[in-house]
Amino acid sequence: MHEEVKQKLVEAGRILEKEGQGDWTRGHISVRVPDAPDSFYMKASKIGLEEITFDNIITVDLDGEKIAGDHSRHNEVYIHSEILRIRPDVNAVVHTHAPYAVMFSALGKPLQPIGHPGSIFSDGLPVFSETTELITTRERGQAVARTLGEHGALLLQNHGIVTAAASIEQAIYLALSLENACMMQLWVDSAGGAKALGRPEEIKAKRKHMFREEMFRATFAYLTRRLLRR
Repeated sequence: MHEEVKQKLVEAGRILEKEGQGDWTRGHISVRVPDAPDSFYMKASKIGLEEITFDNIITVDLDGEKIAGDHSRHNEVYIHSEILRIRPDVNAVVHTHAPYAVMFSALGKPLQPIGHPGSIFSDGLPVFSETTELITTRERGQAVARTLGEHGALLLQNHGIVTAAASIEQAIYLALSLENACMMQLWVDSAGGAKALGRPEEIKAKRKHMFREEMFRATFAYLTRRLLRR
């Protein structure tokens, strides 16, 4: 049941790991169950992102309780459950310890619209700074969801990233783009800082071009094909 959704979850995990966001068995992805919006499929704990299979995907409710599956759930399940609870427009959530994003978040600086990736977040990137600890309680999950607001991504300070979107394709696109944006800014800052970001209207136009459903689907399809080639 829901084989297409689960297959995308499998592919998303492999993509994240190949793009350097694996961090061993840490990090997780979820997707809302299509005909049961108060529950979601999720990567199980103690396995790598690239190890997700139909057999080890678990089902969780919006209280963060596992309701189906043979494997245990992640302690940070509340990132997913609380975002999905308050955002009916969101169907997929990603949390990873993307290394460049972690490093950048520890600087306490705003993300600049450097290149295509940075422009995607030019409408603002929230930073959750209440704690750098794990999000292991419902209360902390609620705080993360409040900080995210209506945005599609945020930085967990000195911890990692969260993306939330209507589809797995978009959530993965945002996760990879945010990591690239943080990487670019770290490099630019090491060279003395950005001096030529472009006019605001140019940045806005670039964001509009980069932030399209067609772009999300095409990028995910390409990354899936690339997995098969490798």
